[in-house]
Amino acid sequence: MILWSTPRIRVKICGITRVEDGLAAAAAGADAVGLVFYPASPRAVIPEQARRIANALPPFVTVVALFVNPSPEEVAAAVAALPHALLQFHGQESPEFCAAFGRPYLKAFAATSELQRVWSLFGEAAGWVVDTPTPAYGGSGIAFDWSLLPPPEARARPLIVAGGLTAENVGAAIAATRPWGVDVSSGVERAKGIKDAAKIAQFIAAVRAAEE
Repeated sequence: MILWSTPRIRVKICGITRVEDGLAAAAAGADAVGLVFYPASPRAVIPEQARRIANALPPFVTVVALFVNPSPEEVAAAVAALPHALLQFHGQESPEFCAAFGRPYLKAFAATSELQRVWSLFGEAAGWVVDTPTPAYGGSGIAFDWSLLPPPEARARPLIVAGGLTAENVGAAIAATRPWGVDVSSGVERAKGIKDAAKIAQFIAAVRAAEE
């Protein structure tokens, strides 16, 4: 069995709405940027906006298209705009729905005592994201109880930790969970949907320090 732990923690900056914020994330060393296709989110983008952001990014920065209980048509529109994006499903989507688009995908789960049971249904996912349980499906700025996560040897897929991460607590989160990656949104913002380049750089520097 592969041990899904790594000395180099991958970093995703989620909720990008502007080209300049995507470029700031890339310049700071982010491995991925997340574009939210969930109209109820203050960080939502439309396909043309997403295309502009993605086209401005340098090589080797992964674009992740995030959905919450979308229709097939909504996913298809995003895929057409972002032909190389990784998909992320953050709602109550079924394994069949997530796999229907022929693209690698991440599946997000709320951190609860039922975590291992529900994520076992998504063995074909490229990775699992664990986030704080909220009605808003992420972006709450609230951390969850990291002790809910099993150790790396009990994980069948790479694990990404999200939910209330900041430059101040991401080191502790990494030490407690030993994830494949971390995912931040509100923790690097100066307003909802507007990132702060200095906070992004501080967050990624804190991740790198935690690896040492």
